[in-house]
Amino acid sequence: MTEPGDWIPDEATLAAANLTRFLAWLAETGRGHCANYQELWAKSVEDIEWFWSAIWNYFDIQAASPPRAVLGNRLMPGTEWFPGATLNYAAEVFRHATDERPALIVVGEDGSTDWSWARLQRETAAFAAYLRGLGVNSGDRVVGYLPNVAEAVVAALAAASVGAVWAVCNQDQAVDGVIARLGQLDPTVLVATDGSLYAGKRIDRRTELATIREAMPTLRATVVVPRLGLDLQSLGSEPQLVPWAAAVAADTALETTAVPFAHPMWVLFSSGTTGKPKGIVHGHGGVLLEHLKYLSLQLDLHPGDRFLWYSSTSWMMWNLQVSGLLVDSTIVLYDGSPTYLTTDGLWRVAADTGVTVLGAGAGYLLACAKKELTPGTSYPLEAVRAVGSTGSPLPASAFGWVQEGLGRPVPVISLSGGTDVCTAFIGGCPTLPVVAGELSCLCLGAAIESWSGERQPVIGEEGELVLTQPMPSMPVFFWNDADGSRYRAAYFDKYPGVWCHGDWITITDRGSVVVHGRSDATLNRLGVRMGSADIYSVVERMPEVRDCVVVGVEQDDGGYWMPLFLDLADGVELDEELRSRIVTAIRTGASPRHVPDDILVVPGVPRTLTGKRLEIPIKRILLGAAPADAVQQSSVDRPELFDGFVQYRRTQLS
Repeated sequence: MTEPGDWIPDEATLAAANLTRFLAWLAETGRGHCANYQELWAKSVEDIEWFWSAIWNYFDIQAASPPRAVLGNRLMPGTEWFPGATLNYAAEVFRHATDERPALIVVGEDGSTDWSWARLQRETAAFAAYLRGLGVNSGDRVVGYLPNVAEAVVAALAAASVGAVWAVCNQDQAVDGVIARLGQLDPTVLVATDGSLYAGKRIDRRTELATIREAMPTLRATVVVPRLGLDLQSLGSEPQLVPWAAAVAADTALETTAVPFAHPMWVLFSSGTTGKPKGIVHGHGGVLLEHLKYLSLQLDLHPGDRFLWYSSTSWMMWNLQVSGLLVDSTIVLYDGSPTYLTTDGLWRVAADTGVTVLGAGAGYLLACAKKELTPGTSYPLEAVRAVGSTGSPLPASAFGWVQEGLGRPVPVISLSGGTDVCTAFIGGCPTLPVVAGELSCLCLGAAIESWSGERQPVIGEEGELVLTQPMPSMPVFFWNDADGSRYRAAYFDKYPGVWCHGDWITITDRGSVVVHGRSDATLNRLGVRMGSADIYSVVERMPEVRDCVVVGVEQDDGGYWMPLFLDLADGVELDEELRSRIVTAIRTGASPRHVPDDILVVPGVPRTLTGKRLEIPIKRILLGAAPADAVQQSSVDRPELFDGFVQYRRTQLS
């Protein structure tokens, strides 16, 4: 019997699924017979060379020079994938150019524009030629200070075309955070807009841009996209300031430089909540293979799909969405607030652009659920056939709301992975059922186990997420980590030779997964470890609660204090009746062990710029650390909110 939010694929879905075609291809080409997803997953992690060779051939990768093998060195860290192969990510993207549909649909709060494949390729070719004219060579860095505009995609593809390394920060990031990230790359070219339009406000970024330029002495040029059409004289002329139109004026064919499989392509940055942001370097080949696999076989994107995942350019989901071009989909870029005009603003954008696969952060879906919105009756959303969620665990109630809100059953694809691999380890597949509150499957090629104790894999109980086999999109290296020590410390110190990701999960006997939260923020009562997500899934569904965070604080006397902090909705007070309802909800919806020691009110819950809760910095503050020492302030959306936790430290723990 299904529950609200559950979903079972019908025969038409099974027949049309990309995974079904892949299984048939494996059998037809003599590469092996797998009866279903579970068999394929098991084989994909037992014989990783077989699997990734199959992915290479199925997607017909056009290498300038072929690989000598699938694996050279297979040890982690330091795995060598497809030695001898040379290719280029951008070249693979433009193999899919067509005049049948747009490559991009670019939407802002001030309107939308379709970008044809011809325009995307022309501007990419011109900007690549401009970079070469500046002397930008393979391995040089091109960076962006950009909102989610088409020119960000062009710049990323052009940088990849010449073998340069691309990194970008969204303009909602504090200027110190931008410099802390992009500045460590010693970039040669900066691409920026003069500002952005968000939540109905025109936001002038010229002052921030001037500060960033001054902090990057290696720049040869700054290319400015006129998002707001502002006067740029205040920025000065050194290094040279170039209008975007001038940088893409050349009429030239696209040239791509073939590079080794592991050649750096993108640098993504860690949140920086526990120190200087780590520059996580991803290579051309690893991103290419992983994104083809994930977007086609897990997310089931088809040629002609319109794919919108609401994201900022600072989040790895932006990179994953750009790769939608690899599978012939049209990507829909939304540069604006998801709640512009009304909370269901993102659904309005999806309706206006004919989106077929829509993704967003779990927090946005929860916000819609709390208001009991029904976008399916407000907008024509018949084209939407799947809804994705990531950023934090999505509670079962929100799965149910998506279907209620749309007025029909669609699969809710919750996924979990990270910046570290620029993909998901755990997600969905169109041939598998969805159980509300669970992630449907371990992703192909991801040798995930849940370990409890010393290297003990467990099923049906909580454990730590580990990968026992390498994946091609694991980082090539960390920036400014010549001896690899920071890389090893990040993933391999706890279990040498095994990637320890830092998540706490349960793998069910059906092969689905429940994510409980970060293992390094795990709650521990009387020696029993618990995931914070189990509490959030209960409390977040209450309309009186806008946001919440729970931490466990070890005390000097050996005690353990576990407070739950609430950001309450406007006009709501924490009286005894509400407190009692929260306790009852946690006791029955999670367990008596999950009931907090205190329920306290704060003005707001600080989060990273990608929406993640900051449990560990909050815990450090409650233990006595100053906010500036507990977390890099530039990585936090509203650093002033830490003041509330400082006050509780003084009153509750003094």
